[in-house]
Amino acid sequence: MAEIVVYTYAKCSTCRDAVKWLQRHGLVFEERPIRETPPAETELRKMLAAQGGQIRRLFNTSGLDYRAMGLAGRMDSISEADAFALLRGNGNLVKRPFLLGPRTALAGFDEKAWAAALLQG
Repeated sequence: MAEIVVYTYAKCSTCRDAVKWLQRHGLVFEERPIRETPPAETELRKMLAAQGGQIRRLFNTSGLDYRAMGLAGRMDSISEADAFALLRGNGNLVKRPFLLGPRTALAGFDEKAWAAALLQG
């Protein structure tokens, strides 16, 4: 089993770029479809800690579902439990790609951040 798990959406060009980047750097990973199998609560908790406790950073704030649900106006008052329930129930709401490794958690694709986190030593 791969130490790195990356949740992606097949129609997302950023996700495809991230997967190509991982492959180009010879990293072994398990790819999971974010819509069909959203991250588990333990994975969301790990990502939340990596994002400094900022729940908004776990959400795909530019996504249609996020906008249709009017979540932008609720982010300042949403509870962690409610946020996790939303994210677990709708993979479209999760910021992607969503990568978890043994010592890292990354939401979104930024080549420099990924290189710093994944290509050390």
